Amino acid sequence: MSESTSPYKRILLKLSGEALMGEGKYGIHPPTLTRIAEEIAELSRAGIELAVVIGGGNIFRGVAGATEGMDRASADYMGMLATCINSMAMQDALEKQGLKTRVQSAIKMEQIAEPYIRRRAVRHLEKGRVVIFAAGTGNPYFTTDTAASLRAMEINAQVILKATKVDGVYNADPKKDPTARRYRTLTYMDVLKQNLNVMDSTAISLCMDNKLPIIVFDLGTRGNIHRAVMGQQGEFGTVVGATETAWA
Repeated sequence: MSESTSPYKRILLKLSGEALMGEGKYGIHPPTLTRIAEEIAELSRAGIELAVVIGGGNIFRGVAGATEGMDRASADYMGMLATCINSMAMQDALEKQGLKTRVQSAIKMEQIAEPYIRRRAVRHLEKGRVVIFAAGTGNPYFTTDTAASLRAMEINAQVILKATKVDGVYNADPKKDPTARRYRTLTYMDVLKQNLNVMDSTAISLCMDNKLPIIVFDLGTRGNIHRAVMGQQGEFGTVVGATETAWA
């Protein structure tokens, strides 16, 4: 893929922590991590500027801890630390692909990551480095989806690629309802009104206010990141932010 064939110059890739588990039930699956790193490396070498935000649900999820009686703020900070573990693992995998990578953390931990500084992050991207944003927004009560939306706007990304385990957004759970239909395009308001499981409402509202499109697609199929960046997402995923809602 050459730079000129993609409609996007700078993207933010949002990965769930669960995406790193592969077929496992917990933690990080090294072959899955390597496959994702290979796909990211392909785009970076083609001249696409890439930032990454990774969730921490494969290690610890703050909301889940809070429902078990933990203090919500403490549980959320623990979740932020889980995202740092995933970010370090992704950095290692990317560097094994020969990419220069920087982890920037919203919580200061100088021994393992740079502090998040917007101008420094943008400069890294301009130099062709992959930037991984760790620790969410650095504040409890905000998800990594919201962090992804916020960072995407701060670095002037043109699109958010939301990689999931489902090939787009459906009107029902396709694993439980065989009649579920996939949306090809969705407006922000339809996502909010129908409470569709794309990103949390804060993240969707931020994207809506700043007209930042979101592409939702299945990470499990090799090459889908490439296809999304190439503008082929209408064939297999869902584009949130279109002018009208349409079925696949």
